[in-house]
Amino acid sequence: MTPRADIDVRPIAESEFADWQRALNIGFLREPTLSEEVLEARREQFTPGRSVGAFDDGRCVATFRSFAQELTVVGGATVPADAVTNVTVTATHRRRGLLTRMMAQDLAAAKERGDVVATLIAAEYPIYGRYGFGPATTATEWTVDVPRAGLDPRRAGPEDGGRVDLVGGEAVRKLGPELHERLRRAQPGAVSRDELWWRTATGAVRFHPTFQEPYYAVYRSAGGEVEGMAAYTADDHWGDAKQPSNTARVKWLTAVTPAAERALWLYLCSIDWVTRVRSGWRAPDDLLPHLLPDPRAAAVTTQADWLWVRMLDVVRALGARTYGAAGSLVLEVTDRAGLAGGRYRLEASADGTGVCAPTTGSADLALDVAELSVLWLGDESAVRLAALGRVREERAGAARQADALLRTSRRPWCPDVF
Repeated sequence: MTPRADIDVRPIAESEFADWQRALNIGFLREPTLSEEVLEARREQFTPGRSVGAFDDGRCVATFRSFAQELTVVGGATVPADAVTNVTVTATHRRRGLLTRMMAQDLAAAKERGDVVATLIAAEYPIYGRYGFGPATTATEWTVDVPRAGLDPRRAGPEDGGRVDLVGGEAVRKLGPELHERLRRAQPGAVSRDELWWRTATGAVRFHPTFQEPYYAVYRSAGGEVEGMAAYTADDHWGDAKQPSNTARVKWLTAVTPAAERALWLYLCSIDWVTRVRSGWRAPDDLLPHLLPDPRAAAVTTQADWLWVRMLDVVRALGARTYGAAGSLVLEVTDRAGLAGGRYRLEASADGTGVCAPTTGSADLALDVAELSVLWLGDESAVRLAALGRVREERAGAARQADALLRTSRRPWCPDVF
């Protein structure tokens, strides 16, 4: 076994990308070797200095990548984020501290750049809490049993004067970015998408050899404005007596008005031969079930943690969002990595704005940076975390006051996986 100190952890050179990508595929239990076409497509993700590998005798045995991202906070402001992805350690090199070394390098660089938070989507729950990350949003997937939904099979389309049309990938690349910008500016937990996201989502760049072109549905209001868009696929299953039993699977659905959301879900539930609709990952308080005459027809298939957040700058993070009430709260924040710990006073005004600054005043709540990261987007309850022993009240009633300040009327949601 190679000693830990002899394993080189560093940013990769572009010439090492193929070896790094092979290690990534092995870590994710995918076919190790990529075609030249797919490998060249994935090179578009390469950013010098932000793709890191661990090398044992010249062979890549662990991978880590981060990229620039913007995250929307409560109130609609955005903060710069360090988005972490492509994290693997080859099975032969587990338990040698390789992830810890890669994460420490990346978070230190993110702090130096001025990123306010780091983000990730966790494949496994137990890993990232020890690095200061906490699950700040939840995602839910529903499966709609269309025949049970109680919808009128004679329905032809939106009843508000709008319309739903099918378009191709080129139209999605033209119309989608502006629509997503409208959504993410209003949705806490949403993240930015670059041009490459739209090219891969529509097959213009193919990271996987088996890309299946989706159908794309666009909703336009009565005035002709694009207010919603959905991408979905469908299978081809038929049961006994030639009865259709097909499932439409939503890859993503973006709607910036309730009318658009209603029109797109009802369209998906009205497609001939489709008897089930899988919603894809949605906000846990999504409108979908209650758009149906019988909400029980939408059964929860999966509900799980989604976007994980790690604060790097408490002052800027708490100062960026808005608050539901006026009040003052002093937080004692512990950070084992030494990146964001300290004692901070949050002052929220009646107009919703907030100011945060270091203080020497007595603490009201004591918590780890991971728990503060969980509370920050407004989905979790400080009272609940206190009951779990993850937040400690230094002043009676402080957790309830924190909830009054931090919690939101609609739950935060991240539409993306990265």
